[in-house]
Amino acid sequence: MEILAFGVQADEKPLIERAFEGHHEVHCLEVFLNEDTAPIAAGHEIISTSVNADLGARVLEILAAGGTRMVAQRSTGFNNIDLDVAGRLGMTVARVSYYSPYSVAEFAWTLAMAVNRRIVRASTRTRDFDFRLDGLMGRDMHGRTAGVLGTGKIGEAFTRIARGLGMRLLGWDVAENPACRELGMTYVPKERLLAESDLVTLHVPLMPETQHLIDAAALKAMKDDAILVNSSRGGLIDTAALVAELREGRFTGVGLDVYEAEAGLFYVDRSLEAIEDDTLARLVTFPNVLVSSHQAYYTEDAVGQIVEATVHNVLDYRAGRRSENVLVPRS
Repeated sequence: MEILAFGVQADEKPLIERAFEGHHEVHCLEVFLNEDTAPIAAGHEIISTSVNADLGARVLEILAAGGTRMVAQRSTGFNNIDLDVAGRLGMTVARVSYYSPYSVAEFAWTLAMAVNRRIVRASTRTRDFDFRLDGLMGRDMHGRTAGVLGTGKIGEAFTRIARGLGMRLLGWDVAENPACRELGMTYVPKERLLAESDLVTLHVPLMPETQHLIDAAALKAMKDDAILVNSSRGGLIDTAALVAELREGRFTGVGLDVYEAEAGLFYVDRSLEAIEDDTLARLVTFPNVLVSSHQAYYTEDAVGQIVEATVHNVLDYRAGRRSENVLVPRS
């Protein structure tokens, strides 16, 4: 059986091919799954998709009509999948419920320190042999307050680094993490966390309840000189409201690895095209904003674990087994 994998990055391809060797043949495609590319999957019972795939109702209907019965998504998030429609069509859907939380936590800290210490601006200057320090002053993180919204595995890993830097720790979540408590974290209402934190980082899943968790009111509640980092899902932040606050000169820095309208933009080369997204175009012009292309998870360790879990999901499907990774079981 040949498995069709959509949205495969060049670094990811050899890992996928090696992982499936001896199990199933896999054909890797660079193109992302959407309504235009879905017909390519015709005749493939199993497909694998990336986090930015479009698995809405129409795409799922095209896949089902072409004979696809199983979708193995290579990510933890699944907000891009219409699970109700998948169930109605008799399709099995699985994800990767766990991979290295350190990959994302460490990258979130990379973004925070990069905007705090003006690393991108400094690097650009020195490439032009401009070695002035004007405008490059940052702040010590030691002794300041880190606010962690979402204290699961990734939030806990972020908290451990913050504790190592000697920061005061505030947390917010629907359920408290005892490990974060032991690290010295105090759980507080979201409004207090935003008001008192020098650094706010987001590590919650995207769902209807968390859509625009950081909206205009939340942004206004933050300190004028705060740092905001999002390495989770773009829809957690109301980007238009963020741009409005940045235009007022607020925030020491903003580090974004995700963007709420990133589908169709991230993971592809748009350098020779006009970007029609005015909000993103404006966002990247601010000198205190750093945008990366949803790469926080992109380490050898994490991608290796994601690929291995995807292989197991496929094998479980073939054997009729069900694991914690299954979102829609085999009918």
